Amino acid sequence: MEHEPAPATITPYEDGPLLVRGDVEIRSQDGEVLRPRGTVVALCRCGRSAVKPFCDGTHKVPRRER
Repeated sequence: MEHEPAPATITPYEDGPLLVRGDVEIRSQDGEVLRPRGTVVALCRCGRSAVKPFCDGTHKVPRRER
């Protein structure tokens, strides 16, 4: 039985990441396939994540604590 790919959806969260659900392949700019954990991927939009392109929640930390 062959796996039917789930359509990908992208949901932007206000002041947060882009949540990607469904069958997607994420690659680095060098073409390397990046392996996310889980079936929902949170992509960084703020540029401050230590694990780019994935979100690590840094956007939640108040600026003065960074």
